[in-house]
Amino acid sequence: MRRELPPLNALRAFEAAGRLLSFTRAADELAVTQAAVSHQIKSLEEWLGVLLFHRMPRRLALTDAGRELLVSIRDAFDRIEGSVARARRDDGGGPLTVTVVPSFAAKWLVPRLGRFQAEHPDIEVRIAADTRLSSFDDGVDVAIRAGRGHWPGLVCERLMSEALYPVCSPRLLAGALPLCEPQDLRHHTLLHDDFEHDWRMWLHAAGVDGVDWRRGPRFSDSSMVVQAAVEGQGIALARSALAQEDLKAGRLVRPFRIDIASDLAYYIVCPAAHTGRAKVRAFRDWLMREAAAA
Repeated sequence: MRRELPPLNALRAFEAAGRLLSFTRAADELAVTQAAVSHQIKSLEEWLGVLLFHRMPRRLALTDAGRELLVSIRDAFDRIEGSVARARRDDGGGPLTVTVVPSFAAKWLVPRLGRFQAEHPDIEVRIAADTRLSSFDDGVDVAIRAGRGHWPGLVCERLMSEALYPVCSPRLLAGALPLCEPQDLRHHTLLHDDFEHDWRMWLHAAGVDGVDWRRGPRFSDSSMVVQAAVEGQGIALARSALAQEDLKAGRLVRPFRIDIASDLAYYIVCPAAHTGRAKVRAFRDWLMREAAAA
């Protein structure tokens, strides 16, 4: 149904004049003439069929009808102003808040983030490293999650798959017990993350028997496993996304060219309403380019 509303300019003039109790001050606030404010309020009174002001020498006073209308108009304007402010924050120059699992943040995202900032210096990025899944009602714009891509009610786009393979410090290759073939792992410490069966699967794929895949320290975060390998504390079965930078820098090496596919992947995840935000689109496009290059 068509709304029966008076002109918005008339309502704005009335709200300013009613709040300030002055046509002159209302005109200054609205950057129009006093005559324009007076005309808008007179037209509003005619539209309503009631007087809104008592016009007295040197002052104005609201009528009962004017006071009642002013309360409603101010409440409506406050709601509109709040909605507009939220819309501007949603798609404007406000910060881009990203939640991401700590291991991926530390080993993949943060080392590359400077390139995004160089491309988009106007977007302020806030990274929240968290293993909990955001509900997106706390100011989070977009998330990078590890999983199988099933998060009902959210838009999920695969960023990258990953492989698993052993990595170690270069010092171990030249040590007293060199790693020449997978069977040599029986002489070394195996490092584990929370996915404790990954070593069993890799050893099976490599055709290795006689290596106790259960032994060795465990870490709750995959980036700690990689860092322990960098420090020469053992052999890590690394996730490819997390080991890339250390491999490039020579802090880690791959003793064997055997890998297995992980059943998990990394996804860009957000509510459908967030996909239209300019800052989210810019971040998504940059992530996809970085993943393709990696």
